[in-house]
Amino acid sequence: MTLNSDIETYHVFFKKLSNQLRIRIISALRKKDMSVNELVKTLGVEQSKLSHALASLKCCNIVHSKIKGKQRIYSVNNNTIIPILDIIDRHEKTFCKHCPMRK
Repeated sequence: MTLNSDIETYHVFFKKLSNQLRIRIISALRKKDMSVNELVKTLGVEQSKLSHALASLKCCNIVHSKIKGKQRIYSVNNNTIIPILDIIDRHEKTFCKHCPMRK
Protein backbone atom coordinates (compact mmCIF):
# COMPACT_ATOMS: atom_id res chain seq x y z
CA MET A 1 0.00 0.00 0.00
CA THR A 2 1.11 3.53 -0.64
CA LEU A 3 0.98 6.36 1.85
CA ASN A 4 -2.04 7.87 0.08
CA SER A 5 -3.96 4.59 0.04
CA ASP A 6 -3.11 4.06 3.74
CA ILE A 7 -4.41 7.52 4.55
CA GLU A 8 -7.62 6.92 2.59
CA THR A 9 -8.15 3.53 4.25
CA TYR A 10 -7.62 4.96 7.74
CA HIS A 11 -9.81 7.97 6.95
CA VAL A 12 -12.74 5.81 5.82
CA PHE A 13 -12.39 3.41 8.75
CA PHE A 14 -12.10 6.06 11.46
CA LYS A 15 -14.83 8.14 9.85
CA LYS A 16 -17.17 5.18 10.38
CA LEU A 17 -16.24 5.30 14.07
CA SER A 18 -16.36 9.09 14.50
CA ASN A 19 -20.13 9.35 14.75
CA GLN A 20 -21.63 9.33 18.25
CA LEU A 21 -24.62 7.17 17.31
CA ARG A 22 -22.40 4.58 15.63
CA ILE A 23 -20.17 4.47 18.72
CA ARG A 24 -23.25 4.01 20.91
CA ILE A 25 -24.40 1.15 18.67
CA ILE A 26 -20.99 -0.53 18.85
CA SER A 27 -20.90 -0.11 22.64
CA ALA A 28 -24.38 -1.60 23.03
CA LEU A 29 -23.60 -4.51 20.70
CA ARG A 30 -20.33 -5.14 22.51
CA LYS A 31 -22.42 -6.12 25.54
CA LYS A 32 -24.87 -8.31 23.65
CA ASP A 33 -26.28 -9.02 20.19
CA MET A 34 -29.54 -7.17 19.53
CA SER A 35 -32.31 -6.65 17.03
CA VAL A 36 -33.15 -3.23 15.60
CA ASN A 37 -36.11 -2.95 17.99
CA GLU A 38 -33.88 -3.73 20.98
CA LEU A 39 -31.33 -1.16 19.81
CA VAL A 40 -34.06 1.47 19.32
CA LYS A 41 -35.27 0.84 22.87
CA THR A 42 -31.76 0.71 24.38
CA LEU A 43 -30.43 3.79 22.61
CA GLY A 44 -33.64 5.83 22.43
CA VAL A 45 -33.25 6.79 18.77
CA GLU A 46 -35.56 6.72 15.79
CA GLN A 47 -35.50 3.50 13.79
CA SER A 48 -34.66 5.33 10.55
CA LYS A 49 -31.55 6.94 12.08
CA LEU A 50 -30.53 3.65 13.62
CA SER A 51 -31.00 1.75 10.36
CA HIS A 52 -28.90 4.30 8.47
CA ALA A 53 -26.09 4.05 11.06
CA LEU A 54 -26.23 0.23 11.01
CA ALA A 55 -25.99 0.21 7.21
CA SER A 56 -22.86 2.37 7.43
CA LEU A 57 -21.30 0.02 10.00
CA LYS A 58 -22.24 -3.07 7.98
CA CYS A 59 -20.60 -1.60 4.89
CA CYS A 60 -17.14 -2.03 6.47
CA ASN A 61 -18.07 -5.21 8.37
CA ILE A 62 -17.80 -3.41 11.69
CA VAL A 63 -21.11 -5.06 12.56
CA HIS A 64 -22.69 -8.22 11.19
CA SER A 65 -26.29 -9.32 11.02
CA LYS A 66 -28.02 -12.66 10.91
CA ILE A 67 -31.64 -13.61 10.51
CA LYS A 68 -33.26 -15.24 13.54
CA GLY A 69 -36.91 -16.00 12.86
CA LYS A 70 -38.39 -12.74 11.58
CA GLN A 71 -35.72 -10.56 13.16
CA ARG A 72 -32.32 -9.40 12.02
CA ILE A 73 -29.86 -9.70 14.91
CA TYR A 74 -26.80 -7.44 14.91
CA SER A 75 -23.42 -8.13 16.48
CA VAL A 76 -19.99 -6.51 16.54
CA ASN A 77 -17.28 -8.09 14.39
CA ASN A 78 -15.51 -10.26 17.00
CA ASN A 79 -12.50 -10.95 14.78
CA THR A 80 -11.33 -7.38 14.34
CA ILE A 81 -13.45 -4.74 16.08
CA ILE A 82 -13.52 -6.27 19.56
CA PRO A 83 -9.69 -6.58 19.64
CA ILE A 84 -9.39 -2.97 18.44
CA LEU A 85 -11.75 -1.81 21.19
CA ASP A 86 -9.74 -3.80 23.75
CA ILE A 87 -6.56 -2.09 22.58
CA ILE A 88 -8.22 1.33 22.78
CA ASP A 89 -9.40 0.56 26.33
CA ARG A 90 -5.89 -0.47 27.39
CA HIS A 91 -4.38 2.58 25.69
CA GLU A 92 -6.83 4.91 27.40
CA LYS A 93 -6.17 3.43 30.84
CA THR A 94 -2.40 3.56 30.37
CA PHE A 95 -1.75 6.74 28.43
CA CYS A 96 -4.78 8.99 28.85
CA LYS A 97 -4.84 9.28 32.64
CA HIS A 98 -4.17 13.00 32.61
CA CYS A 99 -5.99 13.90 29.43
CA PRO A 100 -8.28 16.88 30.09
CA MET A 101 -10.94 15.36 27.79
CA ARG A 102 -11.18 12.24 29.98
CA LYS A 103 -14.10 12.14 32.38
